[in-house]
Amino acid sequence: MKHGCVVRVGRGFKSVAPRPASWQRGTSAPMNGFTGPASNLAARSGLAALVMLLVLGGVGCGYSTARPFPADIRTIHVEMFHSREFRRELEFRLTEAVVKRIEMDTPYRIAPLDRADAVLTGEILEVRNRTLGNDFDTDLPREIGSTIIVRVRLKDLRSGRIIMDRPRELHQVSYIPPVGETFTQGMTRGLDGLAEQIVEAMETEW
Repeated sequence: MKHGCVVRVGRGFKSVAPRPASWQRGTSAPMNGFTGPASNLAARSGLAALVMLLVLGGVGCGYSTARPFPADIRTIHVEMFHSREFRRELEFRLTEAVVKRIEMDTPYRIAPLDRADAVLTGEILEVRNRTLGNDFDTDLPREIGSTIIVRVRLKDLRSGRIIMDRPRELHQVSYIPPVGETFTQGMTRGLDGLAEQIVEAMETEW
């Protein structure tokens, strides 16, 4: 094989570079007319530089930065999330955040249930709050941490296959009341981060 290479990103790489006809098995390659340890070092350095260029540039080697979402799915329907929380509207905001994240970060299109290849369902199980520190003067919370716990599932509507199933997906966020941050603002960041986490969970393994 005199030309071409294979580069795989994510779990290491292997490069097969062409060798000049003048190279012989068991001998070092001539570098500017010299052989020996110095030329061996130069050869290794040159090869390492070539490999790095191939990995970073991906020139002609099939390198891709595309995220590994299931290729046999084109359309997804996102059902409104259910919620066990007494705080209302969190399920609406999470559903909206997931839809936006799918449209931004995946090759999929959002579709009605009867025309979708797959359906994403989920439920907000709990939102836990805890004080991370109190102000010395007022004894009021200086920082509050919130943990959002959901279950989420992605199902292929054509075959019934469960593509992704997370019975307890957690996302943590914090907000600082003394600087004017509220629970609502903290939840906005938290739900956006959780939506991104859910979409990441939809990716296939290498």
